[in-house]
Amino acid sequence: MIPALINLIVWLLVVGILYWLVIYIIDTVPIPDPPARIIKLVLLVVLAIVVILMLLDLIGVQTGMNMPKVAGG
Repeated sequence: MIPALINLIVWLLVVGILYWLVIYIIDTVPIPDPPARIIKLVLLVVLAIVVILMLLDLIGVQTGMNMPKVAGG
């Protein structure tokens, strides 16, 4: 169980850093307001689905998402 939690924490860090990077790029590059909001909303929905799938995978539900394992086990 400990390797699974370490794996989850590492993937949450990776997802969080990617989210921050995309939001930073959207805020830095002058994108007009409606497309920028749509991109942020789509990104948030996709990342929420990925996090939910990772949590379901942690409790043993077969989701079909095969994430590489970072921790042994």
